[in-house]
Amino acid sequence: MINVLLLNKIAKIGLDILDKDKYNCAEGVGDHQCVMVRSASMLDMDFPDDLLAIARAGAGVNNIPVDKCSEKGVVVFNTPGANANAVKELVVAGLLLSSRKIWQAIDWSKTLMGQGDNVAKLVEKGKAQFVGPEIEGKKLGVIGLGAIGVMVANVAVDLGMTVIGYDPYISIDAAWGLSRAVRKAKSLNEIYANSDYITLHVPLNNETRGVINAQSIESMNDGVRILNFSRGDLVDSDDIIAAVKSGKVGCYVTDFPNEAQLDVENIITIPHLGASTPESEDNCAVMAAAELKEYIENGNIINSVNYPNVSEPRTTPVRVCVMHRNIPNMISQFSALFAELGINIHNFINKSRGDLAYSILDVDTAPDYTAEKLGSIDGVIKVRVLGN
Repeated sequence: MINVLLLNKIAKIGLDILDKDKYNCAEGVGDHQCVMVRSASMLDMDFPDDLLAIARAGAGVNNIPVDKCSEKGVVVFNTPGANANAVKELVVAGLLLSSRKIWQAIDWSKTLMGQGDNVAKLVEKGKAQFVGPEIEGKKLGVIGLGAIGVMVANVAVDLGMTVIGYDPYISIDAAWGLSRAVRKAKSLNEIYANSDYITLHVPLNNETRGVINAQSIESMNDGVRILNFSRGDLVDSDDIIAAVKSGKVGCYVTDFPNEAQLDVENIITIPHLGASTPESEDNCAVMAAAELKEYIENGNIINSVNYPNVSEPRTTPVRVCVMHRNIPNMISQFSALFAELGINIHNFINKSRGDLAYSILDVDTAPDYTAEKLGSIDGVIKVRVLGN
């Protein structure tokens, strides 16, 4: 039985993928080999030695100690694209909220309670204070053209905006899905200098942290409206507050507010609702569960953020999976050991990702001590033998 620790509520449609005769999924379960998590922090958790995988039902993995997992041979999965439509729809709402002063007008209208028949006249008199521009014909800069960024760019084109996109690492699949009407920017400065609205859709890492700051804001158009539905720390909080108060930034919409931003005029704080739809939660749960199942049962790695993605059909009764350092002579040592043990390799695949590598060897049989022998090779991190 595989114990799966649930650190958040995971949609039942996802858990149903995991056969209850093979998997015990529950909160507080001990001796767990897998974890499913949404937003709960795992940064200070102690991991059991036999932990195999963590599946994040969502895209960002800032709540997971990925480097620690890599060293322990724990695969970290995420679910890219599963919540993309939900986030896209909220970004569209953010575009409109940043322009039309909708929520301010709604709040104001509530102050008319008790005015009876005068409400209609007061509405006509007071509405001028909430005038805001249309988004049609305006320029939108999209920073990051992954699953969400592409969908945002495409819908903005459909809404009549001129769209400029920047992503030096755009994937082939994303490029195929991107509207031909989206103009490619050669640099972030091109986005900053030419956009009426800027929306962020990049992961948070050392390269992107604080990418929106006093210096970058200075190079933007006066009155630019900035949307952040990616990660809060992509934007320097003190700098964005100062820019909004000065009028340099017309509006800042964030799905990741902090206390300092809550009461600043023209900062719209949304309480992390990007993926808060039943459809998104279902999609993320299904994808996360399917990734765990495929790894546990077949050793295939799909949508990992730390180990290379490797997916091959099983061709023999036994599959040996080896996580190891990406250093010379590893493969030759595996082959030599298998020859010594009299094991014939029918199929072999090896892929690397930075300093880490993953090898799959399909064989007819493997002695019980195969994993121990492989594990004694310097550079091997973890070994699993499936189907023995």
